[in-house]
Amino acid sequence: MVQNEPNGEIVAANGVPSGKKLNVFQRIALFIRQVFTELGKVVTPTRQELVRFTLVVLGFVVVMMAYVFGLDVFFVWVVENVFGVPNAPAGG
Repeated sequence: MVQNEPNGEIVAANGVPSGKKLNVFQRIALFIRQVFTELGKVVTPTRQELVRFTLVVLGFVVVMMAYVFGLDVFFVWVVENVFGVPNAPAGG
């Protein structure tokens, strides 16, 4: 694959002229070659990295849940005080 300088497109390095339009089968083949090229660049994380990333994501989710819960409690308190919502009797 070669990056076309003027417009930044990725094109096949097999000598296809830039002015020639590829047919549907050539475009599919080019796409599949590009997919395999990109898959070759994928780096699999180690087990230690995977555990660390998982803990970071879970920690972030817990912090965001606490933040949203706090906002919910705050807004309920504001609405009850501003609009004077009476407390309904339990079971009634």
